[in-house]
Amino acid sequence: MPRFLVYLIYNLLLPAVLLLGFPAFLIKGIKRGGLARNFRQRFGWFRERTLCRFEGERPIWVHAVSVGEVLLALKVIEALHSAAPGKKIVLSTTTTTAFGVADQHAHEFLTVIHNPVDLPFVTTRVIRLIRPEQFILIEAEIWPNLIGQLKRKGIPVKLINARLSPRSQRRYRKVRPLIKPVFSLVDQVTVPFATDIERWVSIGIAREKIQVLGSVKFDNTLAASDHLKIGELKQWLSDTGLPRNSKILMGGSTHDGEESLLAHTVSVLKNDYPNLELVIIPRHAERGPDIANQLEISGFEPVLKKSGSAKQNTSSDRPKAWIANTTGELRAWYHLADIVVVGKSLCGEGGQNPVEPILTGKPTIVGPNMQNFSDVITDLVNAEGIVQVTGTEELEPAIRDLLSSPQRTEALARNGAATMERHRGASTRTAALILSPRASHS
Repeated sequence: MPRFLVYLIYNLLLPAVLLLGFPAFLIKGIKRGGLARNFRQRFGWFRERTLCRFEGERPIWVHAVSVGEVLLALKVIEALHSAAPGKKIVLSTTTTTAFGVADQHAHEFLTVIHNPVDLPFVTTRVIRLIRPEQFILIEAEIWPNLIGQLKRKGIPVKLINARLSPRSQRRYRKVRPLIKPVFSLVDQVTVPFATDIERWVSIGIAREKIQVLGSVKFDNTLAASDHLKIGELKQWLSDTGLPRNSKILMGGSTHDGEESLLAHTVSVLKNDYPNLELVIIPRHAERGPDIANQLEISGFEPVLKKSGSAKQNTSSDRPKAWIANTTGELRAWYHLADIVVVGKSLCGEGGQNPVEPILTGKPTIVGPNMQNFSDVITDLVNAEGIVQVTGTEELEPAIRDLLSSPQRTEALARNGAATMERHRGASTRTAALILSPRASHS
């Protein structure tokens, strides 16, 4: 389909889509908080102090949607700053929680903003104000008007750490005539695995534009701030009653239903392993109060990290369960676990990132629903670097097996780390590609 026709259809439908989606966006923003903060930036209006930061050298503009993409972007930004300390960078985010996490890392060289709504008059204004040297998209986020206007101004567009699950590939291929004219505007694409190349080619990216650099997400880099956070989290557990010499079963990025499943599993295992304790990090922090209620029903005394979000039970005859209902701490939390169960894999679909706990040297268990990470799961299962159960009934025996066999646990962690070694340095390689003069003028 001709590109002008694709853009015509998109811009005719976009206002209606934005209006229909605005109530849900508003409700989610209010629930998660921070909606009003710098809201005008979404429409291209910035305070004077932000405008002043755009002046001078043309920056690299990096865009990340939500918290996961922001954490990945920050790895690349750290590598960019190490390689080119004088380079200015702008990081835009879509969700309010992502903005809050990104803003904690704002610096003299790093300006954090809300991503502009993809309306032509809005994106035109933002591009004119920022004057980016190049535009970097994280993983798979494409904004047609923004990208089209950047390309008309001769500004390179790069898609880094590009992920495309088989499910997403099938969905994209159904509308290939509509998306190919937009995806073909991207100058360069970096992917984690060689198997990703064919997926991107199938939806319109030219093969010669794609490079395999490993996964930035799986690049085991631990910043100084992470070390400080680990100490802070460890102290909080101690202050709230975690017994010494405990074994921590940690549910990471859990979804609804998985918290109750983990609580039941721990209740059964405590008969034989009384020092086993449960820590839960939900995928969505605002679910903290609901999870607390579920755990109370399951016979636990919930302890929430974010105070004031639910009534705290002070009974002493019930086992405690800790709920980290905060955002942006998952990587630090994994360092404190003895066994990790990755969420959205048992009661959800698609799965959450299984590699972060493996990179911290922790034995890791996932459920059957890991479609979004099928490539890495295949590698890890074949290398005996992860445990994948086929159903919820297998979870308790799998955890029991790891608790009873330190040799098996150590081997699992060791094999997982070795399998992920290929991704070490992906952040540095990605930064080098971004800064390459040849790459910047593709």
